[in-house]
Amino acid sequence: MKKLLVTAVLSLTAIASFGQKVSGSKSSLQLVRNATLIIHYGGHKILVDPMLSAKGAIESWAGIARNPTVDIRMPMQQITDNVDLVLVSHTHADHFDDAANNILKKSIKIINQPADKVFFSSKGYINAETLENQTKWDNISIERINGEHGSGKVLEMMGKTSGFVLSAKNEPTIYIMGDAIWTDRIKENIKRIKPDIIVVNSGGAQIKGFENVPIIMDEKQVMQLISASGKAKIIAVHMDALDHCRTTRLTLSEEAKKNSVGENKLVILKDTEIFTLGK
Repeated sequence: MKKLLVTAVLSLTAIASFGQKVSGSKSSLQLVRNATLIIHYGGHKILVDPMLSAKGAIESWAGIARNPTVDIRMPMQQITDNVDLVLVSHTHADHFDDAANNILKKSIKIINQPADKVFFSSKGYINAETLENQTKWDNISIERINGEHGSGKVLEMMGKTSGFVLSAKNEPTIYIMGDAIWTDRIKENIKRIKPDIIVVNSGGAQIKGFENVPIIMDEKQVMQLISASGKAKIIAVHMDALDHCRTTRLTLSEEAKKNSVGENKLVILKDTEIFTLGK
């Protein structure tokens, strides 16, 4: 009798474990920290803009604190194991740092912008693909979108940056904007792409000496994005992790309330939080 009970318990445990596995296979987007994302999409695990350094490992960019200002709150293996593809919007240290370079295998599949072709070649990545416009990777269509990492002289200083659009059968279309300010060109892209999900880097970052020139979207620009976003749900990241970011989760939340923007439209992710994607 005891043996039968043990067998029954083990069987139920196996069924429960199988159920958890099936549930976990649903498409999702998880914020690791800053702009580092884990996206389960089209049956693949995609890592976006890996900044994997420990707290304080990188110099200060605003004279306030060393970066990143917070630690990663999940095991490194959970981030890097079984990754099928890495998307890198640009190679500033808050999007691809020395830690990521040391941890990731040189054989891993990377898709990067043209401006970073030499960078990845020099680092020894043998499966880095430079994307000009569009590509089909397995069952996922990927489009690269140029972003403007600031304006005027600041834009010249910051260099090239990109976003990526992911689309696949039975999956929502995701526009990962990367480091970009709000522009008419982005507005036109949203109208053309009609994404279901827009991931916005909304930290309102600034560089020393140009404190009135945001290099990524701040609270007010996110509100402009929302007003032009159509049916898309907005996922806000790139906050509370770097010393030169002025927009925080709190200030963005307060701005959303002022503009009557609810959680059904704007999701402000916390570190390690998972957002389930649905078509």
